[in-house]
Amino acid sequence: MARPRNFDRDHVLHAAERQFRTSGYNGTSVDDISAATGLGRGSLYAAFDGKHGVLLEAMSGYFGRLAQGPRKMLDGPDEGALERLHAYLLRAVHGVPLAADVPASDRAGAACFAAKMALEIGASDPEVKRLANDCFSVVATAVAECVRAAQRNGDIDPDADPDNLAYLLLTVIRGSEVVGANGHSPDRLTSIAESAFALLPRPRHT
Repeated sequence: MARPRNFDRDHVLHAAERQFRTSGYNGTSVDDISAATGLGRGSLYAAFDGKHGVLLEAMSGYFGRLAQGPRKMLDGPDEGALERLHAYLLRAVHGVPLAADVPASDRAGAACFAAKMALEIGASDPEVKRLANDCFSVVATAVAECVRAAQRNGDIDPDADPDNLAYLLLTVIRGSEVVGANGHSPDRLTSIAESAFALLPRPRHT
């Protein structure tokens, strides 16, 4: 009979996520994860099938957190869509949803976990690439729906492609994480967000 699991799975995955954020996937060993989580090597292999399994579950947990934030901030009536989009963009350039035990003051830690892993190993790891694309898509979908709502309300050019605009804003958000992680000030990040917002095409009045 298998022994019962006597550890907090979410806590272990959050600790592993912190380790991967700090050292990268290739720079993290099973022993590093064991030290970060408090689980022995045998328990890690039994519960997660090794380092790669821990990474995939940590990315899945990150996706779950990421999926909630944009939907909550961007969903609502058409008449407030442009204001919600503005507020979301300003907030998003200052970080992404973190696990409760990841310090919000850590700009490098606030960078998108999916983007970090995709850049490091996504080209050679189909599962990581799929999870990263899911993370990007869930944000882009929520932003595109808000753009459509603003178009219906007459605040954004109805001929503009909402999906293209969503990926423009997503690119700005992810790029601002790199800028922020390299020491640029919150004022600079706010200026980036405001400039991106100003690029949204307004209706042409005749």
